Amino acid sequence: MRRMLALCMGLGLLGPHGAGADQTLLIKPLAEKDVSQLPAGPLFWRIENFRTMDEAKAAMRDCSLVVESAGKIWLFTLGASGAAASAVAIKVAEVGPIPRVPAARYLLRINDVSGPPGSLTPVHSHPGSEAFLVLDGEQTIKEAHGIIRIQAGHADPGHGADQAMQAVSSGSADLHALVMFVVDADKPFTSPAALP
Repeated sequence: MRRMLALCMGLGLLGPHGAGADQTLLIKPLAEKDVSQLPAGPLFWRIENFRTMDEAKAAMRDCSLVVESAGKIWLFTLGASGAAASAVAIKVAEVGPIPRVPAARYLLRINDVSGPPGSLTPVHSHPGSEAFLVLDGEQTIKEAHGIIRIQAGHADPGHGADQAMQAVSSGSADLHALVMFVVDADKPFTSPAALP
């Protein structure tokens, strides 16, 4: 048991005293939208900040979601790489390419994820893609084919549909991340899964 605890601490999966080890990450849906089709070509999440909610709403497209988080107004738009929403937008990141999922209807969703070091999600999967933007702390994504570490101020396009994964607050500071989803709207949003 001590060897396992030391290994987890060495990997940064637990805080210095195992803080948060028994805690679940807090996940809060901020916005979602059903759409009947996705834009053509390779998909990217364009992430921008705006001064006001009205400016952000004026820049929305069919595959856009507006949220407030961390004292900022965010516009997330799924579409082609390089397209700007508005002259008043402040570009934060462009994340992709995002894996496509064939579906009759799609659910776009933005979740707010937070928790102290060592907190985590159960192992699960989604019927579509999941991309990440870490605002504070560090997030580790454990998957069947490896581990992804995302530092504060960075984004990652994540993985495609139906892949078992677990998210962990792995840094020395509390995690705060925004997570972007494109999933099959006719399937359960989350399903239990197992990592090998």
